[in-house]
Amino acid sequence: MKKIFIDGAEGTTGLKIFERFKDRHDIEILKIDPELRKDENERKKLINESDITFLCLPDAAAIEAVKLVENPNTVIIDTSTAHRTAEGWAYGFAELDESFRKNIESSKRIANPGCHASGFISIAYPLVKSGIIKKDSRLCCFSLTGYSGGGKKMIAEYEGEDRLPELDSPRQYGLSQTHKHMKEMQKICGLEKAPMFSPIVDDYYSGMEVTVYIYPELLQNPGDFKNISEGLYEFYKKYYNNCSLIKVREPGYEQETRGFYGANTLSGYDYMEIMVNGNEERAIVTARFDNLGKGASGAAIQNMNIVMGIEEVTGLVI
Repeated sequence: MKKIFIDGAEGTTGLKIFERFKDRHDIEILKIDPELRKDENERKKLINESDITFLCLPDAAAIEAVKLVENPNTVIIDTSTAHRTAEGWAYGFAELDESFRKNIESSKRIANPGCHASGFISIAYPLVKSGIIKKDSRLCCFSLTGYSGGGKKMIAEYEGEDRLPELDSPRQYGLSQTHKHMKEMQKICGLEKAPMFSPIVDDYYSGMEVTVYIYPELLQNPGDFKNISEGLYEFYKKYYNNCSLIKVREPGYEQETRGFYGANTLSGYDYMEIMVNGNEERAIVTARFDNLGKGASGAAIQNMNIVMGIEEVTGLVI
């Protein structure tokens, strides 16, 4: 039985991780006295008693928490942005290819992907790795997310009695093109240029759609696909064929919902859908998932399961 500690269990991600443990009997949760949750000595003791510690903390606090680790056998799974492109840290997206999975299995330091980044990377990484698109491409991406992605403060803004009228409509942000997920989006995918990225938050709790546009000019060999959307569907279907938590939907899937994709459809679930739409000349590729599931807590537990050497979907909602 593995001993698990959640440092930052009162935050949105920490609470969702804890929820997914409710029916698990193969782990022991190390709980901290609420009055001591910011006590460094108590946190240090529990981190080093644990087999696996989840860091559900702001970036600066996560960096400091890693310094508390003295037990060489303790595995850290960091859900913050702090270590996603850091040397010596495994990037926790096992489905990208076998090297990512092996790094997760063997590493004591695992960086959980960002939510927006998970969608973008699930689309772009396979294309770059397989040589389908050019590494110097400037990809364009937008992402629609529920307000839970902003954490407790944003949740309170949307659910409070004195909410502002502007919250009644979708809001674009990240306007300076310096969103904190862009660094991992570029580096993990091996792109020479950062993507153009427009995130949008809307008035619903959770769920996310990340869409990337693919034009012939982006392709290394445009003649490889007589029909870009059909060719990309076949590519992703084969690429993610053996993945339990990524489902590539058949062409025409959008007809089940009258030509619309609801961003909150997978709220509460821990898997991701990939849909390819468009025509012969251009395609839009969309990754749909829960920003609190495959985009955060669900992915963290998947990484824990891989470290433990058990079925990766254990305890997840699929």
